[in-house]
Amino acid sequence: MEALNTSQCLVVKIGSALLVDSETGTLREDWLASLAEDVASLRMGGTQVIIVSSGSIALGRRVLDLPDGNLSLEQSQAAAAVGQIQLARAYETALAPHQITTAQILVTLEDSADRKRYLNARATMQTLLSLGVTPIVNENDTIATDEIRYGDNDRLAAQVAVLAGADTCLLLSDVDGLYTENPNINSDAKHLENVSEITPEIEAMASDGLSGLSKGGMVTKIMAARIASEAGCALLIAKGDAPHPLAQMGRHTRFAPQSDPQAARKAWIAAMKPRGTIAIDAGAEAALRQGKSLLPAGITSVSGQFGRGDPVALITPSGQTIATGLTRYTAAESRLIAGRQSTDIETMLGYKGRAALIHRDDMVL
Repeated sequence: MEALNTSQCLVVKIGSALLVDSETGTLREDWLASLAEDVASLRMGGTQVIIVSSGSIALGRRVLDLPDGNLSLEQSQAAAAVGQIQLARAYETALAPHQITTAQILVTLEDSADRKRYLNARATMQTLLSLGVTPIVNENDTIATDEIRYGDNDRLAAQVAVLAGADTCLLLSDVDGLYTENPNINSDAKHLENVSEITPEIEAMASDGLSGLSKGGMVTKIMAARIASEAGCALLIAKGDAPHPLAQMGRHTRFAPQSDPQAARKAWIAAMKPRGTIAIDAGAEAALRQGKSLLPAGITSVSGQFGRGDPVALITPSGQTIATGLTRYTAAESRLIAGRQSTDIETMLGYKGRAALIHRDDMVL
């Protein structure tokens, strides 16, 4: 588990086939108990763990006595709604003996495209992790508008890793990584231990028919690897069907990060075009240069029209643009709380908002 022990924040993706017995449709309780032991061990070593888990549809279809084979979209949504309860309870039960509190988070791949929802989800995730909670994340299949496809949670895991600023994302699979060809067909196929860059040749190796997985299985994993690596997160593909899939992780493929998570996020923010400007006083300027967040008290004026999660430019008393950041308040709200103490936010806005108008993690100088 050395490859995981050095991680500060780890996202682990669990597929349905690992969690649910394919013949009986029941939970693999012993396997889940061993996973819980691994998670507890990692947490004791200082690693934060987030689990992205499939399985709600597989569990729900058994409860609803739905037929084998492909389900309609409506049946899949119904099965997910029922199975989601069982899935959350299963993780809660497995992790409770280790004094680990769990939380259920339902998201969609589209959440990362909306800046306001992205910031809200990021703040929630960071708060849960700071409180010692292990989030259990799943795609909100009950409201999916597109056909539910195998492999979606691979990409979702990568998106969650970006959202949480994780440095490692592990996709537990039914194969031990990427091969040059399908090892079930060609015995000369070579296993790739490390992938430094995702090239067209690497993508070709994952094309349908070569991966040994279900249709699109390895393709979506390569897509996930690209998402993660470009955000500064290493992504690993490993076989996970045996007990203790983390502690006993064997041969795997590692896709190297192209930068570190914080640098990648800062570059993403810096590339945005500001939708407004916020003038700050000398005290706020000094605080920002020391790596602190922007509080309402340091704001002298607000220009433009922007919403929550939009990028804004921060202007010093001398007229210099010192930073770009993602604001947690709209332009109208920012004007109301400008120059005020954070304790006055609830009085001015009618609700208890966040203390910082722009958090330091959402700002680049």
